[in-house]
Parts: sequence; C-alpha cells; structure tokens
Amino acid sequence: MSRADPEPSLQDEAARAGWLYYVGGMTQDQIAAELGISRQRAQRLVSRAMAEGLIHVRLNHRIGACMDLEAQMRDRFGLRRVRVVPGLGPGADAVAGIASAAAAELERFLRMPEPLVIGLGTGRALRGLVEALEPMEAPQHRLVSLIGNIAPDGSASFFDVVMRLADRVMAPHYPMLVPVVSSTTAERAAFHALAPVQRVLELARGADVVFIGLGQMSDDAPLHQDGFVSAAELAEMQAAGAAGEVAGWAFDSQGRYLDFGINTRTGGVRVEPGLDRPAIGIAAGATKVPAIHAALKSRIINGLVTDAPTAQALLTRG
Repeated sequence: MSRADPEPSLQDEAARAGWLYYVGGMTQDQIAAELGISRQRAQRLVSRAMAEGLIHVRLNHRIGACMDLEAQMRDRFGLRRVRVVPGLGPGADAVAGIASAAAAELERFLRMPEPLVIGLGTGRALRGLVEALEPMEAPQHRLVSLIGNIAPDGSASFFDVVMRLADRVMAPHYPMLVPVVSSTTAERAAFHALAPVQRVLELARGADVVFIGLGQMSDDAPLHQDGFVSAAELAEMQAAGAAGEVAGWAFDSQGRYLDFGINTRTGGVRVEPGLDRPAIGIAAGATKVPAIHAALKSRIINGLVTDAPTAQALLTRG
C-alpha cells in the first residue's frame, strides 16, 4: 500500500485475518464476526495469509503493528471497537488515510439485516467516510443527522453528510433542519419547538449507533474556520478549558461539556457520555489528539477509527 493509495487491499484483509487466527487465537467463525464477513471468506483470507508468506514467527506485514496498537487502545480506554491504520507520513492528509477504514466500519452496520437508526455527525472525516463507501442498498436502516445543517448565511452546511450517505446507500434519511448554531437561545428553542424537528430530535437521541467526527478547539478550530464561532467566543471557551467538540458541542480536557457559549445555542442533539450503544469517533492527526483523548476519557466515544501516529500519541498521554 503506497502513500498515494490508502485503500485496503486484499493482502491487508488477509494480514488482519491471519493475525486474528495465528496470533489472536480466534476461530474462523470469530474472525468472520470480527471483520463482518462470511465464514467462507474468513477461511480464504487465512489461507491466503499463509500462502503469501505473511505469517512467520510474527506477522510479516505492517498492519501487524496497527493491530498491536488496536489491542493497546482497547485495553487502555475500554473501547468496544477500534481500527488503526498505518499513517501516511508527514504532510499527508490524515483524513484520506482513515476514510476507507471508517467506511468499512460503517458498512458492517449497513449490512446488518435488522433495521437500525444510524446517527451521523458532520465534518471532513465523515465526508471522507461517505466518499470512500461502496454504493449499496440498505433501505432497512434510517439515517439521522445529529447536528443542524444550516450555515450562518442560510446555506446548507458544506460538510453535512446524511443526504450524501442516503444517496449512496438508498436509505431513508432525516436531516436536522435547524442552524448548526442559532443566534440566540430563544431562536434555538423556537426551532426545537417545531413538530418535524422534534420528531428528528427524538429519532437522533435513540440512534442505535452513531458515527461522529471530533473537532479541535485550538485557534484552527473547524467551528471557527467555518464561521459558526467568533474569535471572541472561541477565546472564551479556550479560557474555560475547551479541548474539543462533537457535533458542535464543546467539551473540556476531561470530556465534560461546557455549560455556556455556543453550547446553549447548538442545534441538534448532544452525544451523551457513557452510551450503551456504539459511539464511534472518526478522527486522526496531531491537532485532534487532545479532543480525542478527552472524548475517550469521558466515554463520549466508545469506538475509534484513527491512524497509527494518532494512536501512539493517545497512548503516551497521561
């Protein structure tokens, strides 16, 4: 896999299956469940790993180091799901590196036959996920946005993903037809009082699984760059210890949501810490580490798709 081609190859899949079988001690049924594939495909991948010489005393493929990191992340943060992919190197776009792995994780849920409500955040990472997703038909599921889709100038939010995803997988979708951040708390309350919005809010709060990006709250915060937060508001939140945000809701270094500023005017629903359902963060890059770490500590997220440099940075934090 070259830096220019971050898509997972058949060899990548075989390497992962081989690792789970020869090192992890899993059965082929367990491997199939872990990877979201059939038992027959799991068997073929394990055989391929051996035939291509990927398996020796240790896995002869760089994905092995990523799987070591996955195990460490799972143990350290108590994650339900974790995927770590190789980094693309200095200066590369981290989102491009994790998009395919994130798409594969979402595809696991989309292929489930029982109907699910899938909640979606927004941002570059989620948009990259959608663009990497294989077209399919999943009309049994419902897709719902967790965040408003109206920008400050009245246009549709550029990084909203629920409609793009619905078009790709042929599933019914429920956009959050409110501003990402309202001008006042009264305006937010007025939007939330509308009956159609209330129905979408109720659906979003009960989502069976959520996929969310994580934004940093440093001076290059996406909320500020995209015009949702002024420089003065950002400075105020930074002074209060803001470390990151999920779906427009800012939280501190302990993963505690702030009780002032835009959090009183944010549209959509908040991803509550400690959900008993999958809450999977999609994020990578050095600037994202404080936000990811805080969200892991408070269990705003209980699953993560990231890259190796980010995972290593998270494991070295106190």
